Amino acid sequence: MKFKIRKGDTVEVISGRAADKGQRGEVIKVYRENKRVTVQGINIRKKHQGQIQAQGRTMSPGIIEFEGPIHISNVMLVCPSCGKTTRVGISRQEGVAHRVCKRCEALFD
Repeated sequence: MKFKIRKGDTVEVISGRAADKGQRGEVIKVYRENKRVTVQGINIRKKHQGQIQAQGRTMSPGIIEFEGPIHISNVMLVCPSCGKTTRVGISRQEGVAHRVCKRCEALFD
């Protein structure tokens, strides 16, 4: 399955937790098998980490904060030219597919 959101795109959270709704961030990773994306600064989780020894190094224990994945349907792509959230269309030029903003018809790629 091909997604219209890719790593490095700016997205806005349109649904989910009230604290994250309306925030924008950059996509760090796309999980195709689970239909989820990880967005920088969104869906912050805390993990209590114990002390670990691996390959001669020790990681200090403590509380680690990291971004959790959210479903791809809960984010919407932000157009780089008009700066608004938009749906994405596909336009084919000379046999190559490009992503296009549905509002201003600007190319993403």
